[in-house]
Amino acid sequence: MANTTELLSFYDSDFRLTHYAARLKRLYGGAVVPGAAIWEIYPSFLDTRCRDEFLRVFQGGSAASIDLPRSSGEALRSVFVFGTADGVGIIESREQAERSAAQEQEHMILLHQATHDVLTGLQNRRRFGERLQQALAAIGGSQPKAALLQIDLDDFKAVNDTLGHGAGDTLLQLAAGRIRDALEDGESAYRYAGDEFAVIQLGKEQPAEAERLATSLVNAFKDPFVINGIPVFVGSSIGIAFGPEHGTDGEQLMKAADIALYAAKTDGRGCARTFNRSMLLLLEQRENLRRSLRTALERGELYLDYQPLIRPPSSVIGFEALLRWRHPEIGIIPPGVFIPIAEADGLMDEIGRWVLEQACRQALAWPSALTVAVNLSPAQFLSGSLTDTVAQIIDAVGIRAERLELEITETVLLEKTIDNIDTLNTLNVLGIRISLDDFGTYYSSLSYLKNFPFDTLKIDQYFIADLETDLKSQTIVRSIISLAHGLGISVTAEGVETSAQARWLIKENCDYLQGNFMGRPLGSEATGDFIRRSPAKGLEAMEESNRAR
Repeated sequence: MANTTELLSFYDSDFRLTHYAARLKRLYGGAVVPGAAIWEIYPSFLDTRCRDEFLRVFQGGSAASIDLPRSSGEALRSVFVFGTADGVGIIESREQAERSAAQEQEHMILLHQATHDVLTGLQNRRRFGERLQQALAAIGGSQPKAALLQIDLDDFKAVNDTLGHGAGDTLLQLAAGRIRDALEDGESAYRYAGDEFAVIQLGKEQPAEAERLATSLVNAFKDPFVINGIPVFVGSSIGIAFGPEHGTDGEQLMKAADIALYAAKTDGRGCARTFNRSMLLLLEQRENLRRSLRTALERGELYLDYQPLIRPPSSVIGFEALLRWRHPEIGIIPPGVFIPIAEADGLMDEIGRWVLEQACRQALAWPSALTVAVNLSPAQFLSGSLTDTVAQIIDAVGIRAERLELEITETVLLEKTIDNIDTLNTLNVLGIRISLDDFGTYYSSLSYLKNFPFDTLKIDQYFIADLETDLKSQTIVRSIISLAHGLGISVTAEGVETSAQARWLIKENCDYLQGNFMGRPLGSEATGDFIRRSPAKGLEAMEESNRAR
């Protein structure tokens, strides 16, 4: 608004001035102040003809050009009035008297269409590119550095998917209004693409002013948007970059802001992050991992470890297969790092099939009473071919279905719940055991337990870690065990690290224990030795073994 050459102004639903161009202020002087009524700036709007046409646009009609009354010899003045998300915008034009109203209207419409987003009324991507280059060119001397804020709406896709594209468009208009309301002099907003917006900030002390504005924008999105009577919660993530520090041209600065935005998304969304070089390094490392992961399976870099599942006091009932990646240059990469990459890149179907087949083949080397547990990714459920894949592998390997236990987390049930419950029921009919992993750490809806007959609940190690001293954890674990047993479901406690935890869980009739105290993850060859030694192990022998390590 500070840099535009247009006589541009915006008014809210009470006809009060909210934003205006600096040139308009210079032309009209003291009449142009925030909160001024529209007729204080344009008295002609009290005229019946002008007022009726203005109200037509204000009430949702199409944009219109209105000729203002003029005195003899005065230049022709007209205003182009267009609707916005929460009021109207006006572009005033002063042309020679001989110019026709039709020419004026056509000129103003074409100008506005070329530089503004039709849906939100914000300046568009084309104007953004021009203004960003102008801002960077002006930096130097006493001119402070320019700030670029890239804004992305969190969970916007969910609104489109659940409420429809009409609701999505309304949300974008409301979001643009909140962004516009947060701006001050020297700050201009743009709709860059889809649900992505940008703000260019000039003439401010940095980084303090950019951080202040980012905080205001994040807070502005904490209140719900009400669309067709439905409250919709959509947050904002923001990436901040400064020119010329992070880029001397528009493309460089936008890349830096995008990287900072990615960091904000990674850090949990609903926050702002300022670009730094370490972000670029992390992004490059992630991209290198992504490329390496695509060939890791065929290069034999992925492998499985197996952690024992123990029935107290010391009987091995099976093992859980744990996926590992040994990178030739980096070394062992934690699953928490590479599995989200595999899910995002659509690799989990192929990797998951390999894990399932390897685990089943390994189980054939154990006594026939032992089971093997395999974790399933939510991405495998979304493929729609999970049941066929499992059935094919069981037949090809020749393992009995009841020896296989598939572990899912509650996040699986949050996506396409009906379809996923049907998938679980099909697997259950095949005779495969189903375990609900990390129980208690997500939504823990009891409707899951009512709608599907799980074989096992696995209590997350979060509740086991302080089990010896924390009364709340004891109460929660005791309640889960009681609930599960009441439903005919077995219970496995994960993350058992001490003999005291094991003794407490045994006392409370927990069915199975898993954790480093009971047995660390083992390579496939080492599982045979563990099975042979386990019948002789009691808790005391396990304590002695752990002390020796």
